[in-house]
Amino acid sequence: MRAFLAIDLPNKIREELARRQAQFQRALAATSDRDRGVRWVHPEGIHLTLKFLGEISDEKFHRLIEQLGNQAPFEEFSVKVKGFGFFPDDRRPRVFWAGVEAPAALAQLAAQIDAALTLIGFAPETRTFKPHLTLARFNRLAPQPALTNLAHQERDADLGQFKVAEFYLFESRLARGAPAQYLKLRRFPGGEKV
Repeated sequence: MRAFLAIDLPNKIREELARRQAQFQRALAATSDRDRGVRWVHPEGIHLTLKFLGEISDEKFHRLIEQLGNQAPFEEFSVKVKGFGFFPDDRRPRVFWAGVEAPAALAQLAAQIDAALTLIGFAPETRTFKPHLTLARFNRLAPQPALTNLAHQERDADLGQFKVAEFYLFESRLARGAPAQYLKLRRFPGGEKV
């Protein structure tokens, strides 16, 4: 199975992201950039990835559940969704994202998960954790001037805030010509804030 660990979003945040995506799509439809290979993520598929696992066997699935189940619960924290940007940058974008502002607890949670899973044979992360919510991907590395201008105008947009009290193991099911389906397989709760 193809899997990843992520924080799911509350409906309020998901609805705001869908509204913003629709705004960007309408604005792009009125420009010459409308056919520049933008693939929008369906709003129900937007999540905050903590670790991508790729294809995992049944054995690794069970070891992962046991390993993460034995971890001490993390302390709850709040996350703010704010602004927009591109990876790697706006000159050669691969990903268009909504920004995530969070306390150090978010990066610590991702690091703890990575360290725990490294102990059972998953490859450690080599890239710095950069929390974001993917809104679109691009078929080719080419500037997206209209989208870039819109994103810069909205760089300080406040899209809402939510509390992180749990994360999930998701299965990703891919089908040709259809959006990916994400199924929650297991919940890992946090602890109460002291």
